Amino acid sequence: MRSPNWAACRLGTRLVLVAMLAVATLAGGTLWAGFVQAPAVGGISIDGSGVVSNPLVADQQQLLTFRETALEEIPGDLNQYTPLRKVSLRRLDEAIRKHSRTQPFPLPQEIIYLAGLQRIEYVFVYPEQRDIVIAGPAEGWQVDELGNLVGVTTQRPVLALDDLMVALRTARTTNGTGITCSIDPTDEGVQRLRGLMSQLQTIGNPAVTMQRIEEALGPQNVTVTGVPATTHFARVLVGADFRMKRLAMDFEPAPIRGLPSFLEMIDAAPRGGQNVMPRWWLAAKYDPIVTDGDGLAFRFTETRVECLTEDDAVAADGSRQATGRKNAMAQRWAELMTEKYDELAQEDSAFGQLRSIMDLAVVGALLQKEGLVEFANLEIPALMHEQQVVQFTAPRRVASKASFVKKGRNWIISASGGVKFAPWQMADELHEDDAVLEDRKQAENAADRWWWN
Repeated sequence: MRSPNWAACRLGTRLVLVAMLAVATLAGGTLWAGFVQAPAVGGISIDGSGVVSNPLVADQQQLLTFRETALEEIPGDLNQYTPLRKVSLRRLDEAIRKHSRTQPFPLPQEIIYLAGLQRIEYVFVYPEQRDIVIAGPAEGWQVDELGNLVGVTTQRPVLALDDLMVALRTARTTNGTGITCSIDPTDEGVQRLRGLMSQLQTIGNPAVTMQRIEEALGPQNVTVTGVPATTHFARVLVGADFRMKRLAMDFEPAPIRGLPSFLEMIDAAPRGGQNVMPRWWLAAKYDPIVTDGDGLAFRFTETRVECLTEDDAVAADGSRQATGRKNAMAQRWAELMTEKYDELAQEDSAFGQLRSIMDLAVVGALLQKEGLVEFANLEIPALMHEQQVVQFTAPRRVASKASFVKKGRNWIISASGGVKFAPWQMADELHEDDAVLEDRKQAENAADRWWWN
């Protein structure tokens, strides 16, 4: 996976060059299946032509107001926090199909938001009931400042039915290829930028030079693999990547202490020659999944998101190739991002949502790899193919945007990015412990509904 990053070029005062990012827009929206059909959702804006940008403050407020007024009242037993809420996939599927037969669209919000589940900690299989149950912490939900649905007390993002359906439907194809997103400058843009930098003798007027650099680099391409680019799932991937770039490039401060931008950290031009570009990407790191060994119970233990980095080399034609090397300062920023990720996700739900969809992707891979749906003789046609997934405009481009920071005689122009994880690889790491069977026994459905505490 490739991402935009930085190249070193010499001017009279030594210029360290780093690739770029975006601008802004939004329009009105309509509510469909609990999602707002507007360009601005979840901390990013995507216009009708697929250009990704940062939403304007007024547009973000419009989104918050729209979603808040559209929320339904949450029943007390669903609204209260519980460390373990269970959701029956069979009964959930039946509830979706029953509602579709008897009532007009959209589905009830308790279905759309999976009864307020925030994480997946368990997968229980009940062949005798022809059912699979997923379970984790849950509570009622509200809208946060980014327009995402989060828990009323924990502020953790709430899982979405659409994301679960995408995870289940794409599980087979993510084996080997994984799930990725990246925002990359074109080879032609990088080549034009190299030509421009070779002509510059001095930084001159920083504002004018930044504009020339942005125009030379041109729009960057957004690439999503493993899931349809038109889904909310894909939007979460791009949102996390986009917002990581904004933090790295100092376009906005981190909402937590102890996470400076990459531009604030770097204090000298990189060594080792010109045309080296470090890149960052977010990846999932799961400890082995605990299982009983008979395919009846699975417990997710430690789940984390880590930031990784590697240098890219830039050829004369603008193409880039991974070098296997790591820039020391880029590595330090990646380590800080990893160290602060949980805290950051608590304040910025775009990062919390990324971890949530990683959970769902691993669940999909686990069910597929272990053949659990067939083992349980489970039929879930609505989840697997019948229920329509909400469609958004696919993210296609990001406008390049430069940012200067002067460090002594060095001018820094910014960059970074990507998301990449392999659900099947994580689902392949199993550790046997029969103690998880006791958790399965206690989780059996004692209620006549699709979710219970």
